[in-house]
Amino acid sequence: MARWESGARERLVLAAVDLFTEQGYDATTVTQIAERAGVTKSTFFRYFPDKRDLLVAGQETLSRLLTEGIAEAPESASPLEAVAAGLDRASAAMGPMNREIAPRVQAAIAANVELQERDALKSVGLAAAMTEALIARGTPKAVAILASELGVLAFKQGFAEWSGTRGDIALAPYVRVALTELRSATQALT
Repeated sequence: MARWESGARERLVLAAVDLFTEQGYDATTVTQIAERAGVTKSTFFRYFPDKRDLLVAGQETLSRLLTEGIAEAPESASPLEAVAAGLDRASAAMGPMNREIAPRVQAAIAANVELQERDALKSVGLAAAMTEALIARGTPKAVAILASELGVLAFKQGFAEWSGTRGDIALAPYVRVALTELRSATQALT
């Protein structure tokens, strides 16, 4: 087995998703995932602390992209416009592999309480990262929290819609539509 072969992280994620689909999350071992990916068990642990983290792979990168996009939004941007800039940046990093495996990842999460909890923590982490980035721009805390939560909801909603598509379609338009719909929905709250 190759120890340091390029693409090991992606192969581990794909192998895990396939195995979780075939035999369930609980029945799948780290050894099986590593073997399916063509790497050693120690290589698995080089990338992931445990199998649970495979399904939230890339959360740190996603948080970084969201906060970079928010930080680089024009000074005149409203909090939601800054969130939209962060969503655009993060969406650009999502490719065909993300769309292809999304339904299987969601099925694995839906079938396991532990994974549902980890997925919820991922959402909390993304919202916290965006909130911090907005506060750093001078946005009042309550407004930053609300804008960030809307951003997380828009990302989830847009991603769900996008993952059901085929072809060379980018994620960003789906996320933008979701954010616009959520923004309009907030008007009904008053």
